[in-house]
Amino acid sequence: MRFTYLIYLLYILVLFNCKQPKEYLTKIEGKQIQITDSLAIDQDIEAFIKPYRTHIKKDLDSVLAFSAGTYTKSDGEFNTAIGNFMADAVFDEANPVFKKRTGKDIDMVILNHGGIRSIINKGNITTRTAFELMPFENSIIVVAMKGSQIDSLVNYLSKAYKAHPISKLKLSIDKNFDVIEALINGQEIDPHKTYYVATNDYLYNGGDDMTFFKPNEEVYVLDYKIRNALIDNFKKVDTISPIMDDRFIMIK
Repeated sequence: MRFTYLIYLLYILVLFNCKQPKEYLTKIEGKQIQITDSLAIDQDIEAFIKPYRTHIKKDLDSVLAFSAGTYTKSDGEFNTAIGNFMADAVFDEANPVFKKRTGKDIDMVILNHGGIRSIINKGNITTRTAFELMPFENSIIVVAMKGSQIDSLVNYLSKAYKAHPISKLKLSIDKNFDVIEALINGQEIDPHKTYYVATNDYLYNGGDDMTFFKPNEEVYVLDYKIRNALIDNFKKVDTISPIMDDRFIMIK
């Protein structure tokens, strides 16, 4: 019996001695590794990606049109040449698609000032220009809205203090940013009429505090990216020369 007890005791001692102590994270350290030309290039990886890079560069650098000037989103207070071009291009390219599917026309377009991510330089316009101008994957959506909702859209624009791109909407405000006149296709806004407003999915979902799209009569997803609309528009013109106009002005 004594021998058996000794064996049990030995077993217990071995079991406790083999038990691993708990480990706790006490500190995290890191260091910055600069990515510079001094880093060695993996020639196997370079050889693998080279044909893809060549193909992409060729596509991005293909000339689509010519720009008569340099245009930026800071050129105007209430509307800009580059913003006017983008909104008009979306209308020109999206309306035939919408018309074919629904038999209806787009009444107006609204985009956002912050969505213009680059400039259009004077000279050749390439596919790369479109990607720099609109790097996001935003798609065109057409929203059916009552005229009463359009009033909310107009009020938003009048108080936004930004040149959000618009097309087919003409807006005049006074020095207090109150609306003097708002017209769609030259006509006063009818509160009972349904208007078809083209925008992008980011704004439709409330981006830039544009909450006036919901509720609505109906939504049409065109599966057509803003960037692709710009590329298609560039391909159709020889030269672009957009201007600031009277589509959104302040009367002092």
